[in-house]
Amino acid sequence: MTEQGSASHRIAIMGFGNPVRSDDAVGTYVIQKLKDTLSSRDDISLFDMGTSAFEVLFQLKGHQQIILVDAVVNTGDPIGTLYRVPAEEVRKAPQDDPMVFLHSIKWDQALSYAKKLLQDEYPDNIQVYLIAIDNTRLEVGMSEAVQQAGNRVVEYILEEVAWTASP
Repeated sequence: MTEQGSASHRIAIMGFGNPVRSDDAVGTYVIQKLKDTLSSRDDISLFDMGTSAFEVLFQLKGHQQIILVDAVVNTGDPIGTLYRVPAEEVRKAPQDDPMVFLHSIKWDQALSYAKKLLQDEYPDNIQVYLIAIDNTRLEVGMSEAVQQAGNRVVEYILEEVAWTASP
């Protein structure tokens, strides 16, 4: 559980994924599920990052916490394995890669560019949830294991944000 925040504590929740690439859709699936519960909260911003997300980075300004959800391939662990990556793993120097196209930005690149854009306003509280997948074929619909992992992430995030309420 994070520390108690003030009424001005704002949280950005970002889900990455491609909804027509099977299990890769899990990040956007989590955002859609969270919209059912959190869309009325003005202290929480939900961002369906899809696969084209560069313009959203400017909208992170004013948030004190960022939560990211994405799929990860080639882990060697069973499909649906859930990882919560420590913030230190994503706090690295900005990546100036001229080959990053707007339709291919991933969460680590997004954070790197957000840090560069927001500078002193870049939040210290960053959490990343990654879900192991292996199916990225061109098809709509996720496997049961990945969907269950996505549902667990939704539960974890709802617990995380329960301590603060919109005024």
